[in-house]
Amino acid sequence: MAESAVYDVVILGAGSGGYAAALRAAQLGLNVALIEADKVGGTCLHRGCIPTKAMLHSAEIADQIRESAKYGVHSQLNGIDMGAVNAFKQGVIDRLYKGLQGLVSGRGVHLIQGRGEVQSNTRISVGGEVVEGHHLVLGTGSYARSLPGVSVEGRVMTSDQALNLDWIPQNPIVLGGGVIGLEFASLWASFGAKPVIVEALDHLAPNEDLTVSKLIERSFRRRGIGFNLGVKVADVSQDDHQVTIRLENGDALSGDALLVAVGRGPNTAGVGFERIGLDMDRGFVPTDEQLRTNLDRVWAVGDIVPGLQLAHRGFAQGIAVAERIAGMTPAPLVESGIPRVTYCEPEIASVGLTEAAAKSAHGEDAIETVEYNLAGNGKSQVLGTQGFVKLVRLAGGPTLGVHMVGTRIGELVGEAQLIVNWEAYPEDVAELIHAHPTQDEAIGEAFLALAGKPLHAHA
Repeated sequence: MAESAVYDVVILGAGSGGYAAALRAAQLGLNVALIEADKVGGTCLHRGCIPTKAMLHSAEIADQIRESAKYGVHSQLNGIDMGAVNAFKQGVIDRLYKGLQGLVSGRGVHLIQGRGEVQSNTRISVGGEVVEGHHLVLGTGSYARSLPGVSVEGRVMTSDQALNLDWIPQNPIVLGGGVIGLEFASLWASFGAKPVIVEALDHLAPNEDLTVSKLIERSFRRRGIGFNLGVKVADVSQDDHQVTIRLENGDALSGDALLVAVGRGPNTAGVGFERIGLDMDRGFVPTDEQLRTNLDRVWAVGDIVPGLQLAHRGFAQGIAVAERIAGMTPAPLVESGIPRVTYCEPEIASVGLTEAAAKSAHGEDAIETVEYNLAGNGKSQVLGTQGFVKLVRLAGGPTLGVHMVGTRIGELVGEAQLIVNWEAYPEDVAELIHAHPTQDEAIGEAFLALAGKPLHAHA
């Protein structure tokens, strides 16, 4: 194998965590090599966050046209052109990809195209080349998981295949009521389908606050989205026309497509991690709070690190690792302080502890909560959305969690994360002025209520 120059940092994987580490490290004056087998941007840009949100925007427009008459605008939805939807989606991806390529090139990052395999804690082979670095950053990302015995083929698909369909399933079955399952069920319902979700746990959005889950269930029921909760799949079969699943309770469901949305697994097989003695846990790479692995000068970022699998978590981890390699001391990331958004209709946005988690951590009597219903918010009335802002605080202390449901509510999570991460007291936030009429007022009103001086809410 040919020897190459020795870099300050060699990064395996150019997804959210990897390319963020590369850009920040180069900005700090380090010599950086970035190895990627596919395209810079990874799952988020090409097969995840961006394409799904582009399609969900098309879905939002379809719903607006359908409901336009109640706003005094007479229009008609004549159909969904999946070719045009996919072209719009790809246009968004292409523009962002071009910009990202320009950033990587402009920062002087050496992009190496090819599949990398780790040889030691300082060396990665790519084809016939050996790339050596004083530090290695592992960011190989994740893949769409399936269930044991369920083959992804034909009418059985993961989000990877679902994003590229040129047809709209009319009665799809969705396995999984988490983020991916909720977003695709919502998307297909807006396109005129009748999805059914199967979730093994007791509620949709099972990682969210229980009040959020219950409102989503009511909203989905009104939209004609069916769901079966607290039941697992026993087996799956298909023919040329439909997929049939049998549930462990004996029930059977049939549809024209089956989306397996049961989470994402770490993409760590076959890249040499075990060979060099890297600690592994069910395929994930455990790290300390500084994102160091058990090996000297080997770091891990993104979806392969146990915890939330979110692009913005990867960005933050990549930046933090680059800064630590450069000798800086960024504060460790607090997992509960990372904002979370599910882009179904209505949207879910949250940050911090749920009511149940807060009571578990601090005691039943140490927690105070308040819910502000969006019925009292002027902009939400204009948008025709239902939902709420729920606050969780330590009694006499700071805000521990903010949980929101409603159309476009994800745009409010920025202020919510500042409140939680800066441990703001409700009395402090209640003093802030929120512009009228905006949905952001709902946060202000909720904090007024929690501070003991409600304005547009009942005491």
